Amino acid sequence: MIDFAAEVDRLSASLRVAEPRKSGTLARLVGMRLEARGLMAPLGACCEVVDPSGARIEAEVVGFNDQTLYLMPFTEPQGIGPGASVRVINPSASVGLGPELLGRVIDGRGEPLDGKPAPRCDTRLSLQGRPVNPMERGPITQVLDVGVKAINGMLTLGCGQRIGLIAGSGVGKSVLLGMLTRYTQADVVVIGLIGERGREVQAFIEESLGPEGLAKSVVVAAPANVSPVLRLKATLMTHTIAEYFRDQGKNVLMLVDSLTRVAHAQREIGLAVGEPPTSKGYPPSVFALLPNLIERAGVGRHGLGSITGIYTVLAEGDDAHDPVVDLARASLDGQVMLSRSLADAAHYPAIDLNGSISRIMPSLIEPATLKQANKFRRLWSLYQQNRDLIQVGAYVTGTNPELDEAIRLRPALETFLRQDMHEGVVYPDCVAAVGGVVGG
Repeated sequence: MIDFAAEVDRLSASLRVAEPRKSGTLARLVGMRLEARGLMAPLGACCEVVDPSGARIEAEVVGFNDQTLYLMPFTEPQGIGPGASVRVINPSASVGLGPELLGRVIDGRGEPLDGKPAPRCDTRLSLQGRPVNPMERGPITQVLDVGVKAINGMLTLGCGQRIGLIAGSGVGKSVLLGMLTRYTQADVVVIGLIGERGREVQAFIEESLGPEGLAKSVVVAAPANVSPVLRLKATLMTHTIAEYFRDQGKNVLMLVDSLTRVAHAQREIGLAVGEPPTSKGYPPSVFALLPNLIERAGVGRHGLGSITGIYTVLAEGDDAHDPVVDLARASLDGQVMLSRSLADAAHYPAIDLNGSISRIMPSLIEPATLKQANKFRRLWSLYQQNRDLIQVGAYVTGTNPELDEAIRLRPALETFLRQDMHEGVVYPDCVAAVGGVVGG
């Protein structure tokens, strides 16, 4: 006789989903990649690795292969050996959010770097954010006053625009970023210092922000000497914090310095888990990550708040066709190019109008103002194209009336484009100054 109750229990046991295993052992260490077996955890989960000797580190799940999890440690895995225990301490990556973050400097894990107690925030959200339906986004209709004449007058930005600050090393990128931080009219400033020199973190906060600027800012710092997974977490945290304040209806200025270092961090992670290198050694995940990050900025749902994203992009070796530079140009709403030749001539900010554009500008400003700006750019470009002929005396005055005007106005054009780093100029004064230079 069949025991139906026993048979039901047996079938139920065979169909029951196994409980996720929360602990396992470290099986292998290759470079900065840890391989753990015997536990189950999703991508992005935070784990703790404990060696019998007492060494203890934290790591994040960055990939898996069959029953093996790939982890990337937050710190150097010194003292960790085979057989170390691995356990899940947080199954998802999230961050605490609230007004308590204003005026604070934190790292990629949300821990304070300013020596103050950890901020106590009531709200926690995933670092991955929530995508905004493009049909629900509000339009960009409001001019953003950044206090820099060359940008206000020639490359007018709007609240919610995404712009790239593209430059090689040593041409004044950080100084211009500091000017934008100080003079831009925004409710909240969120700054992500990703992969840059550790010395610049304190210098940026003290010299560029100052006490007044820091009071309305949140700084997330992950310098070059920290783990690539922490650099990437700091980038995601920067965007999540900006989204939190945007959803409260605030106009947020988000600065990420730099997008190239974010790409480098993702390249290190991707290569460590076995991704094939493609363009210039970057794995495919880099070209998927950057557009996703950029799309998190912009105007909020139905025009509620905005995130104006300014991403610095390092053109390695002044290569304007670097894969990351090309991807940034294609994904952003414009770019500000910095020229080494202008910087060498002590022309600061070294903004190259010939390579810079704001795709939102024509829809933001009056036609007469746009006409003046276009005339200014045309005269500047015309002089630059004929500069060698003019300097050697090969150009004969009267040959080209428009070039004659460019030569005559050259000192005024250059004076307008130059600006002291401690001087801010409001948008209406910039528009009036352009009209005073080119007429009208």
